[in-house]
Amino acid sequence: MKRIVKHFSSAALLCLCAFTGAAQAADTIRIGSFLSVTGPAAFLGDPELKTLELYIEQLNDNGGLLGKKVELVHYDDAGDASKARTFVTRLLRQDKVDLIIGGSTTGATMAAVPVIEQAKIPFISLAGAETISTPVKKWVFKMPQSDRQAARRVLTDMKERGFSKIGLISGTGGFGASGRNVTLEEANKMGIDVVADETYNPKDTDVTAQLTRIRNTDGVQAVLNFDFGQGPAIVTKNYKQLGIELPFYQSHGVASDSFLKLAGDSAEGLRLPATALLVANTIADSDPQHDVVTHYKKAYEERYQGSVSTFGGYAYDGLQLAVRAVKKAGSTDPAKVRDALESIQGYVGVTGTYNLSAQDHMGLSYDSFRILEVKDGHWALAQ
Repeated sequence: MKRIVKHFSSAALLCLCAFTGAAQAADTIRIGSFLSVTGPAAFLGDPELKTLELYIEQLNDNGGLLGKKVELVHYDDAGDASKARTFVTRLLRQDKVDLIIGGSTTGATMAAVPVIEQAKIPFISLAGAETISTPVKKWVFKMPQSDRQAARRVLTDMKERGFSKIGLISGTGGFGASGRNVTLEEANKMGIDVVADETYNPKDTDVTAQLTRIRNTDGVQAVLNFDFGQGPAIVTKNYKQLGIELPFYQSHGVASDSFLKLAGDSAEGLRLPATALLVANTIADSDPQHDVVTHYKKAYEERYQGSVSTFGGYAYDGLQLAVRAVKKAGSTDPAKVRDALESIQGYVGVTGTYNLSAQDHMGLSYDSFRILEVKDGHWALAQ
């Protein structure tokens, strides 16, 4: 008889816990996230997570969202696409999140997309490849400019400087491979000849052979490296070691102070497309982005005692758009939030001004990129 009573008491306790959990969930808005906080893409995921934590804390200090506390449920995928898929499944089935902000890398994002599309829940990606949002996927949005826009911005700068024959070197991972493809396509449209085309494995520790072939190709006037992570820093160091004097460009995949620390003096003089955030202290007060980038930079650096990066800026914009969508929807109903996201116009963020639509789930224009140059070890607007 005692065993039966004990069993009954345990069951009652479980029911009570379930009831309490359901009640708490009803009073909480849960934002799921999977980011590469450790591993080779940590320079992306670390500032992204810190940004989400900082601004969700501020959001709760100011009363939360729709009168409810906002909870961040986060998993570190360490840059592993299979882990990302597993964690997204957990966020959806076990954690019952209301929306997801995450995907530091293209590989992690694309692994998660089929699961998210099937679940029909809003997803805001922080990765850069064009394939994430083109063609448009009903439940998927993304914050960074596309790799195609980055390629176009670099090629435009090259053309303005009189370069019509270039060398291209890129990583074979998802971001680098996509960047290579769109660069070749955009160069062809713009009448620029890619006379040397080399690739490297993201884990390679030396690319002097590839760079030597580019240097020895007749007619090369400038060189672009398209990739992210440690690979571009190795390319940059090898570039200087070989004494190559051709103008050198990187993609937006390395737009952070972390890259400057990895590349050291070798980065001096290189150019890349980036957001206003990296030169926040020098943009004009009249610039539409001045207030948002300076406020974000100040808040982040005071909290974490470290430099901001464009990648943390993507997380800031993603969260702000999510908050606006939930407010506009008046609920966390997935379909209503999705529709609200798709209708956001004129949001001035850290990355640029977003104008989303049914045809465009990124919403950034080509000119949201600025061409920066490394001068005396720091980012500066290119002249």
